[in-house]
Amino acid sequence: MTTEQRAPHAPEPTARLPWAKHAPEVFQAMVRLDGAARRGVDPVLYELVKIRASQINHCAYCIDMHSKDALAAGESVERIVQLSAWEESPHFYTEKELAALALTDAVTVLTDGFVPDEVYAHAAAHFEEAELAHLIAAIAVINAWNRFGVTARMVPGHHHPAPHA
Repeated sequence: MTTEQRAPHAPEPTARLPWAKHAPEVFQAMVRLDGAARRGVDPVLYELVKIRASQINHCAYCIDMHSKDALAAGESVERIVQLSAWEESPHFYTEKELAALALTDAVTVLTDGFVPDEVYAHAAAHFEEAELAHLIAAIAVINAWNRFGVTARMVPGHHHPAPHA
């Protein structure tokens, strides 16, 4: 019997800047904005959108945080894992979730030009206007969080989700 030893992990990176400490009023404004957007979106969908945008933006900190929050809220590992390839695995998601994921991709990757009419129309067919407005806000907010996280090089792996009821 042989025991296989794993190679040691790479060293944990160091954050560039504790931006929330140095700009607490901006951090608190972001928290309030996040809370306002969250109130209009289904909690499970909200976490899926946050994970998906964070994958696109390569924000490891937010991927870690929102994957853990989604798991704590009862989301399945399988659906979280499949988010990076949601277009190839649509059977894991509802039509409404697929519409939200397509909108998330389009809003997050504005460098492709704009949010296509068909993507917006598909989302509008699945969400009432107030819910759609909150979903767009949620996508915008996570993109802003991602920009803070990536630029400051926030270090993933230390988030512990709040217990859910």
